[in-house]
Amino acid sequence: MGTKEDVRARLNIADVIGEHVRLSPAGKGRLKGLCPFHKEKSPSFQVDVEQGYFYCFGCKAGGDVFAFVQRVENLSFGDALRQLAEKAGVQVEAKYGERSSRDVYDVNAFALDYFREHLPGPALDYLHARGLTDETIAAFELGYAPEGWDGLLRRARARNLSERQLLEAGLLTENPESGRVYDRFRGRVMFPIRDHLGRLVGFGGRVLDDAKPKYLNTPETEAFRKGEVLYGLDKARTGLKLGGELIVVEGYMDVIALHQHGFTGAVASLGTALTAEHATLLERLGVERLVLMFDRDEAGLKATLSGLDQVIGAKFRVRATGVPSGKDPADALFAGDLQGLREALHSGLDEVHYRVQAAVEAHGLDTTEGKRRVLTALLPRMQNLDPLDEGAEQMRTIACHRLGIKPEALLEWIGSKARRRTLTDTHLAGMSTHRGEEDRELALLRQLLVDPSLLAKLDGTTPWRNESVRKVMLAAQGAQRPDDILEVFRGQPEEQLLIRLMFEGRDTGAISRDTNQLYEQKVNAYAAAAVDDIQVGLSIDSMRAEVDLLKRQVATASAAEQLGLLKQIQELQRAIEAEKRARRASA
Repeated sequence: MGTKEDVRARLNIADVIGEHVRLSPAGKGRLKGLCPFHKEKSPSFQVDVEQGYFYCFGCKAGGDVFAFVQRVENLSFGDALRQLAEKAGVQVEAKYGERSSRDVYDVNAFALDYFREHLPGPALDYLHARGLTDETIAAFELGYAPEGWDGLLRRARARNLSERQLLEAGLLTENPESGRVYDRFRGRVMFPIRDHLGRLVGFGGRVLDDAKPKYLNTPETEAFRKGEVLYGLDKARTGLKLGGELIVVEGYMDVIALHQHGFTGAVASLGTALTAEHATLLERLGVERLVLMFDRDEAGLKATLSGLDQVIGAKFRVRATGVPSGKDPADALFAGDLQGLREALHSGLDEVHYRVQAAVEAHGLDTTEGKRRVLTALLPRMQNLDPLDEGAEQMRTIACHRLGIKPEALLEWIGSKARRRTLTDTHLAGMSTHRGEEDRELALLRQLLVDPSLLAKLDGTTPWRNESVRKVMLAAQGAQRPDDILEVFRGQPEEQLLIRLMFEGRDTGAISRDTNQLYEQKVNAYAAAAVDDIQVGLSIDSMRAEVDLLKRQVATASAAEQLGLLKQIQELQRAIEAEKRARRASA
């Protein structure tokens, strides 16, 4: 029996790592490349061939050839040792409890031979009727578990395999009352399930009729954990370097049909949502984009994106789509709708845009509270500041545009845990790109506190951006004195703002008693003029914002639509100039 050192001596670490990383010379005895453990654009990953170690100056990952294989393939040390030993041609002794999982692989291989042997007949006819070719059936090793309670069990006994081994592999079921054991899979087409390394970890079985359950999988075993395995990934991974995109579907037949028609990046989750464990594995394999293709309507696709693990969304660009005909991918392909499926793969709901739109629809942007809730809802997806996380960066860009906030202010808020906990109206006002409008609103409120009767000069159509101003404007209806307004907000957060504005509007500290009456008259006269001026300014700001929106729409509109939009822009610009002239004339 060989040892770990025997394996190490027969392998060149550069050859092993070179299967995963494109390496180039980096000095005497050293090679460099892009790190496979984190996204980077400049190589910070180095291999010291003479010493037999690797190290990444970016993510600080490092170790020997065994550590590399463990990490890149998501393996235990024992599995990494065995894999490298096979590559080196060295036989090593099973240690660290590895023998039990090795037994599961061997027992599954025995069962696969049994299932493949029984495929000819009704099961093979069924697969042909579904549209599968003999080449595809062979490539995916499809088989059949015949009717009967103990066919596999009797074959196992003849080969000196114990019931315990088959039970541990999930191939037998035990009756808890009688203790009797019998075959788990009976009368089912069998789909072997291999992990990303090609190891046979379990099976899925489908009935030939409409009996229930339609599908039956191997239960969780030492080797088979549904949340870590994707059906078809052992085949799909070979083409990942061509684009880094996987198509995730729901069923075994969907995967097989897609592969048969040339879509070799298809995989299926095994009755579970995509998990953080899936994300870790796919990221190491170089996956960058995921297309979730399910046989659902748009509401179902939205639910899929809504329930998507944040880890998946943070690591990959994700879209959800469905076949336009409403069929599942396999039925659509076998019905000849290849073009429809191609179009579906290039369309769909983008996860980043969907999350923003869903948050906006749920909470609205008309109030400060709505904006606060939108930002809070999007925070988990926006908070990764890694420049290589394109999804987070895209979401921050969209959020800034939709909420009218400054990018630098959003980044500052995301980086401050204290501000995240208490996102106040003041914080939101400071983040806004419309600060000029909000300043005007506060200035208008200041003048109304000088003379509440001036509220009658407003037409009631102004869409207040500042939530506190909106509340006060509603409460100020009918007020005769500033005290009437203050009384409404006694003990409320708005009280301090109103007191500050009231003092700013009437700074009488340096005014003598004799001149106080004259000062009051001038202040009231100024307040009346200021209200007119501020209202004109708000109107101009509102029209400018509408012009900006129309200009953005022009960029994506058709030629016919552009003409109409340009006319609207011209009309608004003329109205803005008219407001400016009116302001200058009254000055």
